Amino acid sequence: MDWHYEPTPDFDKTPIERLRIFPRHPDMLVYAMRTVLNAIARAWLKIYHRYRVIGREKLVSMSGPFVLVANHGSHLDAICLLSALPLRKIHKTFPAAARDYFFTTLPKSAFFAIAVNAMPFDRKENPRDSLAVCADLLRTPEHVLILFPEGTRTTTGEIGDFKVGIGFLTAGTPVPIVPCYLEGAHRAWPKGAWIPRPRRLRLVVGEPRTFADLEPTKESAHLIASTLRDDVVNLERSLR
Repeated sequence: MDWHYEPTPDFDKTPIERLRIFPRHPDMLVYAMRTVLNAIARAWLKIYHRYRVIGREKLVSMSGPFVLVANHGSHLDAICLLSALPLRKIHKTFPAAARDYFFTTLPKSAFFAIAVNAMPFDRKENPRDSLAVCADLLRTPEHVLILFPEGTRTTTGEIGDFKVGIGFLTAGTPVPIVPCYLEGAHRAWPKGAWIPRPRRLRLVVGEPRTFADLEPTKESAHLIASTLRDDVVNLERSLR
């Protein structure tokens, strides 16, 4: 029987180039490492940070594709949102991470690609291209995209304005967006700190919403960004 061997498209790439390419190609070793690292992270969050998820059942019942959006207080945020999902979903969940920060060296690229399954997002030079990659990702069943629409970590603990990219991505589509509020991450690991502090973390999961009825215009994008920020702020108030 004749057969033809065709290597993966990233076969001739260097290790750091393979990690920066998206979408990545399946690798069973990476899957195994990611599963182990995420199980360890969940235990660490529960013990060290007394992590608690309010409304987890809303995420368990969703099949995807969908988007998780949340406030951005520290590097703990993506790990916390990943830990709110069933472990079986982590290989199809992609936190958007700034290419210019998380994918600059091989150690950084390896950790965030393997452990967090981060998707490189070019927030400076080609944000539209990155949004197009996000849109392609959300056309695949069961995929989950994690976005922090503030664009960067807060330095004060306050929730900043949401960028309009989330609006351009979701206007006129049936993809559900789930707003979340993470409490305590800024106190646990503020911007500039080297290691996390043992502070309590709580994640509140809101009700999913869609914006299928809105035209993909600039006005719609601003409205969606504002609406989702209001949702997150209301979740914050629900904890008081």
